[in-house]
Amino acid sequence: MKKEDTEFDFQKALKAIQDGQPLLGTEGVLNPLIKNLTEAALEGEIESHLSQEVAANRRNGKSQKTIKSLNGNFELSTPRDRTGTFSPKLVRKHQTTLTDEIEQKIIGLYGLGMSYKDIASHTQEMYGLEISTGTLSAVTDKIIHTVKAWQARPLESIYPIVWLDAIHYKIRENGRVISQAVYTILGVNLEGKKEVLGLYLSENEGAHFWLSVLTDLSNRGVEDILIACIDGLKGFPEAIESIFPKTEVQLCIVHQIRNSLKYIAWKDRKTFMADLKEIYKAANKELAVSELDRLEETWGKKYPIVIRSWRNNWERLSQYFKYPEAIRRIIYTTNTIEAVHRQFRKLTKTKGAFPNEDSLLKLLYLGIQNAEKKWTMPIQNWSITLSQLAIFFEGRLDKALKIC
Repeated sequence: MKKEDTEFDFQKALKAIQDGQPLLGTEGVLNPLIKNLTEAALEGEIESHLSQEVAANRRNGKSQKTIKSLNGNFELSTPRDRTGTFSPKLVRKHQTTLTDEIEQKIIGLYGLGMSYKDIASHTQEMYGLEISTGTLSAVTDKIIHTVKAWQARPLESIYPIVWLDAIHYKIRENGRVISQAVYTILGVNLEGKKEVLGLYLSENEGAHFWLSVLTDLSNRGVEDILIACIDGLKGFPEAIESIFPKTEVQLCIVHQIRNSLKYIAWKDRKTFMADLKEIYKAANKELAVSELDRLEETWGKKYPIVIRSWRNNWERLSQYFKYPEAIRRIIYTTNTIEAVHRQFRKLTKTKGAFPNEDSLLKLLYLGIQNAEKKWTMPIQNWSITLSQLAIFFEGRLDKALKIC
């Protein structure tokens, strides 16, 4: 290699900067420097390789390939050897990007909900790289094995509180668009930090599939859940109790209220809600029962189906009354997991129907990773809450907390 081919002309580069030429991009001032440094490093690699070869071996010309980097594209000359045993480490065979940094940036942008078209436009504008939709899909597909491993990872033996809920998406399957339920399990570990335990896909939300989800949690190491917070899906509490028989099930008060309002006329809603609030905001269960009786006296004849629903579900709706305010606030609603689903909707609102299950899962997984970066602190006053739970669920936290 000639000296003038490998040296970077700093004076020429300085003048180019002064003339307004950009540092980065295809025509960037730094592009020749990166090319020259890379080729110089490859020269060092082949010299070292040839010096260690036992059999007779020597250079065999060079191969050319286009390398994509954050500073733009450039043609790279890679030295070859006679025996074909030289395998460069800096830029490997068949590698077309200088580092993994580009791929990480693509995955990061995809995880923020950007479309392939927007990502391609961004990389073209910022780095002068032209990347096809197929390439972008292939890059993001690289995390699918990570998603699968995450779905199968071992879990802790006990979670004090777990929320379970489902969200629905459209997925193309065999030329038609179907609705798929994504089952989400969000837990609070013994440190008081939130953790998504798993994502599962099924064509319909139902207690039978929830049973398989709970079985998977058990197979992955979960031995006990103190309190499970769920909506009012029929058969759901029984599914939980069949796998975790000692778990206390708390039905979501907010879901119950929403379901009740479906049957209440608009002109009655304000008054009805005022009476209903006296029930779920009561200081204790006895007072709540008294207010439920009063609600039935006032509205029972006009809205019997609503009163009957509250009566039928009362045992699991009223579990939270036994606890102090701090625990009540955590478990009386599934809003905590619905906040996760709101983040999912932000990522997927412009996506329409997904081409397959993996394309949906990889996006939701990246959304979870972004959310968990913010879950660095435990739930407020968690140490006090945990000590209260240890009293209410006597003996069940002793092993995990190493209480003698």
